[in-house]
Amino acid sequence: MHTPDQLWFGISMPVRFFIPIFLFIATFTLALGLTMPLMNISKLYFFDENPSLLGIIGSLWAGGDWLLTVIVTLFSVILPITKLAVAHLAAAQVPAAAQVLHRWIGILSKWSMLDVLLVALVIFGAKTSGLATAIAQPGLWFFTASAILSAVATHFIVREEKSAT
Repeated sequence: MHTPDQLWFGISMPVRFFIPIFLFIATFTLALGLTMPLMNISKLYFFDENPSLLGIIGSLWAGGDWLLTVIVTLFSVILPITKLAVAHLAAAQVPAAAQVLHRWIGILSKWSMLDVLLVALVIFGAKTSGLATAIAQPGLWFFTASAILSAVATHFIVREEKSAT
């Protein structure tokens, strides 16, 4: 059995080296995932839309779906940003807050892929309505990559904390 600081895919390199890289890429891809088109929606083969996640949230708000707007915003914007912020602080090993940050990482990690699931449900709903077709666009892949990379980074942060104690 290897400790986190011994091997990374068979290469002798500390895992601690990769945590900031994963967090940086996760933050960058989250920004792209929020602003780039998530899907191409063709309605009745005449009208095309390429909404971003922020555009979808704006449309929900403008349409008066405030509860749905709050839910989508909470789980697809606020939760991922909060999780990344906490992970950045935990990776920086702020001594005074280390225990609290690691507890919050555990709590936020439980909701880790809910944001991607929510976006997938929107695409599924558009595809099965019969009135529109939805095709994934780069924003969805960046959003998914951010969720996966932040999950991997937080896993290593928690694993490193456990091995240190």
